[in-house]
Amino acid sequence: MRISANFDGGNIEVINQDNINDVQLAIRPDVGNEFFQWFNFRLDGEVGNQYTLNIINADSASYPKGWENYQAVATYDRQQWFRLPTQYLDGKLTISVDLDCDSIQIAYFAPYSYERHQDLLAAIQVHPQVSLEHLGLTLDGRDMTLVKVGDGDESKANIWITARQHPGETMAEWLVEGFINNLLDSDCANAKAILDKANFYIVPNMNPDGGVRGHLRTNAAGINLNREWLNPSLEKSPEVFHVTNKMKETGVDLFYDVHGDEGLPYVFLAGCEGVPAFDARMAALQTKFVDALKLTSADFQSEFGYDKDEPGKANLTVASNWVAETFTCLSNTLEMPFKDNDNMPDPMSGWSPERSIYLGEASLTAMLAVVDELR
Repeated sequence: MRISANFDGGNIEVINQDNINDVQLAIRPDVGNEFFQWFNFRLDGEVGNQYTLNIINADSASYPKGWENYQAVATYDRQQWFRLPTQYLDGKLTISVDLDCDSIQIAYFAPYSYERHQDLLAAIQVHPQVSLEHLGLTLDGRDMTLVKVGDGDESKANIWITARQHPGETMAEWLVEGFINNLLDSDCANAKAILDKANFYIVPNMNPDGGVRGHLRTNAAGINLNREWLNPSLEKSPEVFHVTNKMKETGVDLFYDVHGDEGLPYVFLAGCEGVPAFDARMAALQTKFVDALKLTSADFQSEFGYDKDEPGKANLTVASNWVAETFTCLSNTLEMPFKDNDNMPDPMSGWSPERSIYLGEASLTAMLAVVDELR
């Protein structure tokens, strides 16, 4: 038996692998040791054997409630992901594997690799309405790339989408892939209609360093980027620094910040009701957008989610709040589950890349429902 995490996005430490019925593993924390929950590793073994993997530091993870009713994901071909029998008991996360091939990859959620990110950018740049802009560099020297879709007409609304501020929330970039592919589909009437009325500015990966390093939540400096929007810096959070500067240049009429939630088994939005600038117009836009997303995706719901901030008490270091306050626009954080969507459960795959992609397509249609009222 061999266990390895020495690859893009890999994260696991082997404590003891002498007994296949009690393989002891630990998740390596992000830089700064404040956050950890993401794991991603490969197990090589003997076909037909059963392996019991125990992540022994699960009870110290950032969100222990995230392990409740959670099932790890796995793949043999790096294309199709399925859930493995998983149990959280006595502080350990136990994953059971009946090995059908020589090697299996096991992760917290289906990874979205940096190589796939590069493939996405390369594939879409050939479209006549797409251009890529280099915004700057991360702390590890990786590119911060902005995808621009549209003709740049200043009379049109400017819609901004960001994903993976928290790098372990890979479902966010899966969603963006689905969104972009739908937006560029020449046979999609909704895409054509919204491009007649809006320009899009999309950052598919806000935190490439954290993703490659196998972090859950932070960048190369151990900084939670979604607490940097009020005062970003080149020294700690160049990713946010470059994006906010570009936003000030273009303006923002709708903002969609895409995330994943470890604990809640639902798809939901966190709005900006608590920002000082929130008014009746923004409230009406929020209601219309929520109603439209409910119609376009049965996975989305509004009953379960985060508590709303009290009026004027929102944390302006958070992306969606800072954008709402700065540009007085419709602004939301979209959350998807690491587990499954309890409203629409799928025991085989749980929440998945495919469902994230479909939600991206539904998000485009919901944006079309409000685009005429963004300005």
